[in-house]
Amino acid sequence: METKTQLAKLGLFDAKVPRYTSYPTAPHFSNDVSDGDFRSWIRGIEPESEISLYLHVPFCRRLCWFCACRTQGTQSESPVRAYVETLKAELQILKRDLPEGVRLNRLHWGGGTPTLLSAEMMTDLAEAVLDVAPFAKNYEFSVEIDPNEIDDARLSALAAAGMNRASIGVQDFDPDIQKTIGRIQGFDITRDAIEAIRSHGVYSLNADILFGLPHQSNERITESVQKLLSLNPDRVALYGYAHVPWMAKRQQMIPSDALPTPEERLELFETARRLFAWDNYVEIGIDHFATKSDGLSIAQKTGKLRRNFQGYTDDTSDVLLGVGASSISRFPQGYAQNAPSTGAHTAAIREGRYSTARGHLFRNDDVLRSRIIEMLMCDFATDDAELKETFQMTQAELNALFAPARAEFSEMLEHNSKGLYIPAQARPLTRMIARSFDAYDLSKAGHSSAI
Repeated sequence: METKTQLAKLGLFDAKVPRYTSYPTAPHFSNDVSDGDFRSWIRGIEPESEISLYLHVPFCRRLCWFCACRTQGTQSESPVRAYVETLKAELQILKRDLPEGVRLNRLHWGGGTPTLLSAEMMTDLAEAVLDVAPFAKNYEFSVEIDPNEIDDARLSALAAAGMNRASIGVQDFDPDIQKTIGRIQGFDITRDAIEAIRSHGVYSLNADILFGLPHQSNERITESVQKLLSLNPDRVALYGYAHVPWMAKRQQMIPSDALPTPEERLELFETARRLFAWDNYVEIGIDHFATKSDGLSIAQKTGKLRRNFQGYTDDTSDVLLGVGASSISRFPQGYAQNAPSTGAHTAAIREGRYSTARGHLFRNDDVLRSRIIEMLMCDFATDDAELKETFQMTQAELNALFAPARAEFSEMLEHNSKGLYIPAQARPLTRMIARSFDAYDLSKAGHSSAI
């Protein structure tokens, strides 16, 4: 109770803060980055290096009300087929500019619903990707799979293309909650999809589950987590539902008076967290869990855990290329985001150019602050020795940078000989502590609850 009082005193239950899957966060991107910058950055990739590629499919058969992703509904195959042709053309432009010998360390198909594609389209698209850059030796190819939108033909196509990790969104198994959030996906169909995935030789499985949903209670989330644990996923993302109806209009379908309070959200998270811990999952950062043999657990243990737009990752590539409408690329020089609408994106590709609409060029101390935030989000601690060596800083300069966070969270945040440290009882504050290092005006963007 004392810890909860301290958390309340520090503003945890009232704060709205970024998730920090990037720094600066996407709302601070501008039109300062052009397709010319993007082309230059691609051409500057080190030959023979390993990169990552994210491919975005923005279509869904139905639009879930809880989702805030850039998606659009379709009941017809024709727009999906046309979009795949656009992706293939975009990949050919990339191939023109990409240096020789570059290989794919990570490939992820997200959405939307990538499994909306037919088996034929999946094979065609996978061949187009690998024509640009073949897989590296220890590659990972993951695909977001909707259990309501998958069959044996499509699974066979993905497995043949090299998929070796699948990702399934569960959200919650409670039927009343599913109806309220517009996502009907029973336990049986989820279990059958996972069994089918594994029967095709794909044994690595990610699962997403949400806390903070309408009508969610400790009893209901306990039942959903226990059902999920029976499916033995390798890693789980326990995300807090972000209710942002001013950004995602479809969320207006969700009754706000049925949402748990911030204090109840914390209880829901802690209930789920304990269940994963009791089942011997390793806690990864603020909201992920993994088996001890999973890559995330190994990365955390070896100090190589990183954070990107998909959350926590063991991908250490310097370059992430985003392909498709609204996709974001990351380079050592900065971020570049494609046009968000499929129409604008397609128009640019047809003209033989990238659809870069906005982005951010790293300047001043962006990279330093980004690394500090990533350390806190991944390891709950900074490595002062690494920071001083990488950024040619003195301890006095680091201490000055740490001063605002130490002052604001003096009762919870520790500073020892190795660096800043967030003890276990203060970890619900991690995103707020990270915010202390954000030099940008957070009032310009609406963010989600800190818990």
